[in-house]
Amino acid sequence: MRRSIPAAAALAAAALALTACGTTEPAEKDAGKGAQKITVTDATGAKVKLDGPAKKVVGTEWNVVEDLISLGVDPAGVADVKGYKTWNKAAPLTNDAKDIGTRGEPSMDTIASIRPDLIVATDDLKPAAVKQLREVAPVLQIKSANAADPIGQMNKNRDLIAEATGTTEQAGKLKKDFEAKVAEGKKALADADLAGADFAFADGYVQANQVSIRPFTSGSLLGAVNEQLGLKNAWKVKGDKAYGLGATDVEGLTKLPDDVHFAYIGNKDDKSSTPFTGALAKDSVWKSLPFVKKGNVHRLPDGIWMFGGTKSMNQYIDSVVSELTK
Repeated sequence: MRRSIPAAAALAAAALALTACGTTEPAEKDAGKGAQKITVTDATGAKVKLDGPAKKVVGTEWNVVEDLISLGVDPAGVADVKGYKTWNKAAPLTNDAKDIGTRGEPSMDTIASIRPDLIVATDDLKPAAVKQLREVAPVLQIKSANAADPIGQMNKNRDLIAEATGTTEQAGKLKKDFEAKVAEGKKALADADLAGADFAFADGYVQANQVSIRPFTSGSLLGAVNEQLGLKNAWKVKGDKAYGLGATDVEGLTKLPDDVHFAYIGNKDDKSSTPFTGALAKDSVWKSLPFVKKGNVHRLPDGIWMFGGTKSMNQYIDSVVSELTK
């Protein structure tokens, strides 16, 4: 799918409740390599043993790929390379990573041909696929999302990957950069008298001539970032337990406050992803909404991955602040 959460995860899918942690074993000499062996406990509780920091790594999800790139590790294999390049501009691929197939169904043969040190996957990937991957190389599974603590989960995922790749120092820098970006954005919005302003982020798509709108509630990663910026999430719908995503239609938008700022992300290469300027442009309900009449509809720049890591969130914060204060 072009921009959805992983194909294996439905909106109502429950997230795993396990937390991730990592440990480094005492240094052991590895058959002449002199590498420090590492044992990391992933989100499923599995012990992932490595001969040393993983260098040749495959990522089966885009948030995983973004974390790898942000940590300074060029992924050797990436699921749906074209899709990643389209939907994630914050952490661009700069190497010639091999396309391993779709995010929901990666090619085992292609991954095996890479001969990776490590495969990083999310808990959205089907258990049968993970079992097959473990026959190819060690697999580190992260928890895809957690509506109870979306920002905390983003940080845990990045830090876990950093432990396995020997990049914990860079992980700490990424966290500090994100915290500084939040503080900077919050101040800019407060200075513009926008502290506590109603804000509703959604994406939408058209299928079989029907418009579906997906609200990002407070349990979503973007929703949590918005609240840290001092904005008030205006959605009243309930989100799923993993991604904090809801479901509504154009009629559901009538329940938003009149003075809400409504924002969305689309993609110029995917017309079905921009119903707010496409299919809804002539819709009488959409045109009658007070926030539409006031011009409080904000299309944020293409290429901000809504389920990404700190670099995507930094890019998102910059775009929100720019739109609301211009």
